[in-house]
Amino acid sequence: MRLNIVAKPKSKQEKIQKISQNSYAVSIKEPPIDGRANEAIIRSLAKYFSISKSQIFLISGHTSKIKVVEVPDHLHSFEPLPKQKALF
Repeated sequence: MRLNIVAKPKSKQEKIQKISQNSYAVSIKEPPIDGRANEAIIRSLAKYFSISKSQIFLISGHTSKIKVVEVPDHLHSFEPLPKQKALF
């Protein structure tokens, strides 16, 4: 399943907001230098969905704020648990 991601690098607080079924806004602290922001986005998404980082693939938007990532199909009906909501 492909997700549209709006990246917000250099944020004061790391968080993930669900915009729609397949769209998320991901705020991260890392700057967009040398791929550090992309790595942080993948790390945050992995933690949010409770999957490993190796299951998330950056398809497009390597140097853009608008990104497309590929995640396993079983996450199409994902709803974060209360404990996960507290993290983000």
